[in-house]
Amino acid sequence: MMQAEIVSIGDELLKGLRVNTNAAEMSAMLSLEGVPVRRITACSDLEDEMQEVLAEALGRSELVLVTGGLGPTRDDRTRNALQQLLGRGLRLDGASLREVELRVASRGREMTELMQSQAMVLEGSEAMPNTKGTAAGMIINCGPRFTGRHLVLMPGVPVEMQAMMERFVLPWVRARSGATIIHTPVKTIGIGESTLAEMIVSVEDSLPEGTTVAYLPHGAGVDVIVSTFADAREKAEEDNLAVAGAISHLAEGFVYAVGKESLEETIIAMLRRRGATLAVAESCTGGLVASRITDVAGSSEVFTGGFIVYSNAAKEEQLGVSRNLLDAFGAVSQEAARAMAMGCLQRSGAGVALATTGIAGPGGATPDKPVGMLALGLARRTPGSEGPHVESTLLFMHGDRLQNKLRFSQAALRMLWESLRLSGSSPE
Repeated sequence: MMQAEIVSIGDELLKGLRVNTNAAEMSAMLSLEGVPVRRITACSDLEDEMQEVLAEALGRSELVLVTGGLGPTRDDRTRNALQQLLGRGLRLDGASLREVELRVASRGREMTELMQSQAMVLEGSEAMPNTKGTAAGMIINCGPRFTGRHLVLMPGVPVEMQAMMERFVLPWVRARSGATIIHTPVKTIGIGESTLAEMIVSVEDSLPEGTTVAYLPHGAGVDVIVSTFADAREKAEEDNLAVAGAISHLAEGFVYAVGKESLEETIIAMLRRRGATLAVAESCTGGLVASRITDVAGSSEVFTGGFIVYSNAAKEEQLGVSRNLLDAFGAVSQEAARAMAMGCLQRSGAGVALATTGIAGPGGATPDKPVGMLALGLARRTPGSEGPHVESTLLFMHGDRLQNKLRFSQAALRMLWESLRLSGSSPE
């Protein structure tokens, strides 16, 4: 089984000026091709340190992927370091040069010697023309010094790296890995990691050979990642599907998706199946719920719009929430959330209305209403009933302002998902 390492070049990574997103993305891409990444290293722009780090990596792993240090400025020294490490010269790659010329011409600039140097690659390497930038990438057979080792050299700009991985590197890896690894996320919400683990312990106790289960808790819930490694794709798919299905069955009330589908995508699909539409009334989340819903392509089929009602006056004027109710219970209350949801339902004409009101912090708290307090309301038209179904809930979060806003929006989407799931699939 081929194993890989990743080396990320750049002082900015070591100084904390930039997050190393490239390494995470490359690891995920390689994992899907059955190539595990055994180590990730960040290295400075100093050539002697690059040579030391790359020599160590090539001594351990068959495949080493490097990003960074290929630009035209003086701190881009990766090619020079590799020339010295491998004892290679440079050559001008015609295909890469044409990409540089097209990019320079499209910007109305003249070709310079410095720009032409971006098409220089190591002798004996397979060039990867850069369709998103100027610096060419390379796939290098590192023999004879490092027999049987290959090095993939790519720019550090994420969009350039991604294009090279998809166009050149992954097909190259796919032809040589000789194995299949399949990852399926089982996505849950409303349940903690330990409780979920107890719920599916019987599945973990009887995993087929080559299959593992990992827990990925995050702000939106807990994903259970089912990974299966096998020589034959059919066997990997069969075992992976069986385990993911068993987990989904045991945790049925908490699983909103098996696969890559997000919670927002799941909700939109549920609304579409019901023939229902959604509107939102947001106070503490300030439009974040609407933003998350409309991030999904095709959401216009089910999402009618929203009200941002941050002040009490806006709640009164735009949603018809009564001043007496606000005076009696306060804006952050289940009573206010229910009234907001009803007002949103009536004034939007949607089939479902979701409302949020809370205290994100750091100010605004009272002795009986602390920072992190959230009231949610939901109103839903129900066929055959005299009036809408209305529900509300009160929750408490712990975090700073931005964390609370994100958690508030997640709790609102969870309430919506649960209401749609429990109310069946008939149109409203």
